[in-house]
Amino acid sequence: MKFDKNIFEGIFISRPNRFNAKVSLNGEEIVVHVPNTGRCREILMEGTKIFLREELNPTRKTKYDLIAAMKGDVLINIDSQIPNKVVNEALENKKIETLHKYSKINREKTFGKSRFDFKLSTENEEEIYYLEVKGVTLEDKGHCKFPDAPTERGAKHILELIEAKKQGYGAGILFLIQLDNVKSFSPNDITDPEFSNALRLAKDSGVDIMAYNCIVEKNSIELNKVVDIIL
Repeated sequence: MKFDKNIFEGIFISRPNRFNAKVSLNGEEIVVHVPNTGRCREILMEGTKIFLREELNPTRKTKYDLIAAMKGDVLINIDSQIPNKVVNEALENKKIETLHKYSKINREKTFGKSRFDFKLSTENEEEIYYLEVKGVTLEDKGHCKFPDAPTERGAKHILELIEAKKQGYGAGILFLIQLDNVKSFSPNDITDPEFSNALRLAKDSGVDIMAYNCIVEKNSIELNKVVDIIL
C-alpha cells in the first residue's frame, strides 16, 4: 500500500512516554506522536534516522506521526495501525494462499467477548473464518518475536480463536513482520509466557498460525513472503 501523505526524514532524540517522542526535523526539536504502544527500545535509540508522516489535522496536538525507523541498514515500520491495512490489501489481492477461497472481507467483527480484526466468508457464506493480525517489529539477527511488551489482550484473543475453531469456524492468527529479510519467527517466551503458551495451545487446537514479512519503503509497505515459525 502506498502512503497518501507526505513523509519526512528526521532524527530520533528521546521518548518521554509511550505516546510521544522528541525528534529533530530540519534542525528543529519537535514533539511527535508514536502510533505504537510497544517498547521499540532496540529501534528507537538516540541518533536513529526516523520517518515522519504529516498529519494535517488541526485538532491534533502533534503535526507528525513517527511511523518508521532505520535499524542499521534495515527500515522497520512501527505504525501499529498499518498491519490491518496491509493484510486487508493482501486479502483483496489474494496474496495469502491459505485464505484464497474467502471472497467476503469484513473488518472488526465480534465473536464471543472479543473483536477480531477480520471475519472472512465464502461467497455463499457457508464457510466463515476469523482472523486476528499482530504487527511485529522486534528482530534480532534475522529472528523476530512477538510481543515486545506483555499483552493481556493478546492471549485473550488467542483463546477466543480456539473457541471459534471448536464451534466449527475457521480461525487463524497472522503475524505481520513490518520489515524484510527475516529468517524466522517465534513467540516471545521471556516477555509474555502466557501469550506464548496460548499460541502453542492454539496450534494444537487447529488454529492456523501464519507469519509474513513485508517490503518496506519510506512511502509504502506491502505483504511479501511466508516466514518460518518456530513454536
